[in-house]
Amino acid sequence: MDLQTRKLNFIQDFLKLESEKAISHLEKLLHKESQTNSELKAMTMKEFQKRIDQSTEDSKNNRLTENSKLMSEIEKWS
Repeated sequence: MDLQTRKLNFIQDFLKLESEKAISHLEKLLHKESQTNSELKAMTMKEFQKRIDQSTEDSKNNRLTENSKLMSEIEKWS
């Protein structure tokens, strides 16, 4: 299914929604996504390498967050 068809299907499903809570969640998600897209900028190779080095160092020193803990934190954001 192409993107345009998916958008149209989404709009049709959205128009059927009766839940104020669901609409609020979708509005927040759309707002957050549009902010994120407008704030993205390309990294330089130097910045990219620095992030790789920092991630490697964090891993070696056990400065990691388990997936389950991260998912629990993300659920609290909304």
